[in-house]
Amino acid sequence: MTENKLPYNEKKAIEALKEITTATLTTVLLKKGLRNVWLRGAASIKEGQPRLVGRAFTLRFVPVREDLATPESWSSPISTRAAIEAMPEGVIAVVDAMGVTDAGVFGDILCARMAKRGVAALVTDGVVRDVAGVLSTGLPVWCAGVAAPPSVAGLTFVNWQEPIACGGVAVYPDDLVVIDDDGAVLIPAKMVEEVIEMGSEQERLESWILGEVEAGHQLMGLYPANAENKARYEHWKATQ
Repeated sequence: MTENKLPYNEKKAIEALKEITTATLTTVLLKKGLRNVWLRGAASIKEGQPRLVGRAFTLRFVPVREDLATPESWSSPISTRAAIEAMPEGVIAVVDAMGVTDAGVFGDILCARMAKRGVAALVTDGVVRDVAGVLSTGLPVWCAGVAAPPSVAGLTFVNWQEPIACGGVAVYPDDLVVIDDDGAVLIPAKMVEEVIEMGSEQERLESWILGEVEAGHQLMGLYPANAENKARYEHWKATQ
């Protein structure tokens, strides 16, 4: 899939999605029949991280195999180090760590290299290590926590840029990922443009509803809007 033309305009999609919250996106995707799009376990490592959008660059771990998961494996052609060198600028690294929380998939040096390469963020259902150093790199991270042991203490790295399961969600390379204070949400590549259109409209509608609530209107008939309030909303939208 990475060799083919994307089914969406990447630059325009990223700019548009920066204005749409993950909460709105989950509602829109639910309306499209997708319930399983929020990556469980991926929480912001610190307060104040910005909303970010990027193509998913996937990495996959499997359960530890002591003959394969060794410090020597870090020099292998199939390693997290090699995967990082393959990451294009602007992608979001999405790491399937199987929810393992007692072995850090990345530490400060690897995160520093990703930041240097212009990777937008790291998202994982696992944990990181060297947390003070990770924070100092400036790389935005959403993860399940921190742990001192290295990845090979509990996981074996196997590949990158293939379908993975992160936080219970199927993630394919070139799907779009949006992350903010509510966590990480996946948008399937083929649905990006439709989701943007629906999400932008949902944000406008909810902005109007919030204004009505602040003006003292009751929720019944407003949220969700009945025919009368839909007409009022359409009139308001036409005047903007």
